[in-house]
Amino acid sequence: MDVPVSVEIDGDLDMDSAVIVALGCNDKGAWSDCQEALEAALARFRCEGIDVLARSSWWRSTAWPDDTDPDFVNGVVLVRTELDPHALMAALARIEEAFGRARGRPNAPRTLDLDLVAYGRRTGEADGLILPHPRALERRFVMGPLAEIAADWTDPLSGGRAGDIVSATSVGNDAHPLG
Repeated sequence: MDVPVSVEIDGDLDMDSAVIVALGCNDKGAWSDCQEALEAALARFRCEGIDVLARSSWWRSTAWPDDTDPDFVNGVVLVRTELDPHALMAALARIEEAFGRARGRPNAPRTLDLDLVAYGRRTGEADGLILPHPRALERRFVMGPLAEIAADWTDPLSGGRAGDIVSATSVGNDAHPLG
């Protein structure tokens, strides 16, 4: 997939309706490396009713909080879907499961981690789903890739722009684009 630098939705740049998904991997599982695993995961999005509109480059960062775990490879995609937030989370969970995601101790190595960062301007908690993602703004490995493709996206709670939030992150500050 090519890496677009902006998203055109119905002819206009529309960050107010952006649906943002973060991807991560630090256990290659059945793939040759984490980048290949993440590419394969993106290929599964369409069959779940999720269209990738734009994607960041892949970023590498040291595992947190245990830096002896393998490094993470992360990225962010902007997507379009007819799925509501809960149905989208269920679809993302099915993809994780297909990739061998095992839920054990928090922050353990994983073959695939898919997080719903934002669903348009929706805010709040419903049935265990909190929007926007409550820790995304702290994570350079989320905000850096997001700023690559949507620097003008604004967090619906803080009003901060992705391009500005990157410098205020507190987790994964060694994150950097690969290549």
